[in-house]
Amino acid sequence: MPVDWKTQLDDVVADNASQVVALRRHLHAHPELSGAELQTSLHLYQLLGKLGLNVRMGPEGCGVIAENTLPNNPPGEPASASGLPTIPPKNRIAFRGDIDALSIQDKKEVPYRSTHDGIMHACGHDAHSAILYGTILALTTLQQKEKLPWPVAWRAIFQPAEETASGAVQMIETGVLDGVEKIFGLHVDPARRTGEIGLRSGPLTAQCDMLRFLVHGQGGHAARPHESKDPIAAAAQLISTLYQFVPRATDSLDAVVLTIGQVRGGKNPNVIPDAVSLSGTLRTLDAVVRTRTLEKIRQVARGVGEITDTKIDIEFHASIPSVQNDPTLTQLVWREAEEVLGTDNVQLIARPSMGSEDFACYLEHVPGVMFRLGSAADLATMTALHTPQFDIDESSLAIGIRVMSRAVIMASQPNDEVKE
Repeated sequence: MPVDWKTQLDDVVADNASQVVALRRHLHAHPELSGAELQTSLHLYQLLGKLGLNVRMGPEGCGVIAENTLPNNPPGEPASASGLPTIPPKNRIAFRGDIDALSIQDKKEVPYRSTHDGIMHACGHDAHSAILYGTILALTTLQQKEKLPWPVAWRAIFQPAEETASGAVQMIETGVLDGVEKIFGLHVDPARRTGEIGLRSGPLTAQCDMLRFLVHGQGGHAARPHESKDPIAAAAQLISTLYQFVPRATDSLDAVVLTIGQVRGGKNPNVIPDAVSLSGTLRTLDAVVRTRTLEKIRQVARGVGEITDTKIDIEFHASIPSVQNDPTLTQLVWREAEEVLGTDNVQLIARPSMGSEDFACYLEHVPGVMFRLGSAADLATMTALHTPQFDIDESSLAIGIRVMSRAVIMASQPNDEVKE
């Protein structure tokens, strides 16, 4: 009896497991911040170039785009705005991972600990990139051996600057979605055991607005605050008032999270500065609630400014939409994940996360789905995202590759009619 393509896919994934782990550890040991992923991108570019793919760098040398060439792809075919062929037109399946790290000191005692002081992969982007690479290896090997069930035209997007909410838009502007029909993404989940996957149709994450408050006062001597208009005191009052009144102005059934994560002001302990800046995020799930909350924030800022005799300006730096998973593609991933893991290990995510993901930007142009990949060997000792001890169970990488590869292949099925 001939071996089916899914069994052969699993064999290829197993054969390449050590390469995938090695890449993940290399990336973990050499993290780079958002917008500065030059060496990461070059390393990936060189690896992918050895596979005979169409490969190019992202904007300003950050990020990598790779895609395959189909056997019936005529040479000299017109290129898209991205510089890559669009064969077959409007029929490529994209899959995306992110490559940037965070400004966090890695405190793990492991051989692949970050070698860059104050920078680490604390959100699993190294794992996402390794899974994309493993998926590319699997799809490329099956194509070369002519073991795919039908032609599969794919594009892999190694995206920079996810943490600053700018990378997806930059990549889209370069044309990475030209000719793309569907897109898949994943995120490691340390709150879920390895061997489990979480999915939900519709909203998966919150909309996130980046806020910056500029508090303008009048500096002075620390011994004579009455002669100044203290922006630090005003900033403290602003934070306290926002944290008190924004929740009180919100229906308890509506999800709203306002967080100030950065305060900057002053250079000397005995000097009252002229200005202070505050930066933070607002996360919401409903457009009406978002609009109402933003207006409440403006009202609070005006009020605190009047009371403290300071001037408070508000800037909106970026807004990330909510990830909205396509129902049909969610069902497709669900079925493939059940084949890989069993029905009990594919779980419904009951409520959207208040986190944000700029994968949502791709979904404003093409349908797609993002799933949560369990990455904890033991929930009792799991380490949370964005913490100095964050790590993953590396056996989860192969699971991510198997599910992602199946999804890309099944989404490429001719006359694709996914059953409801």
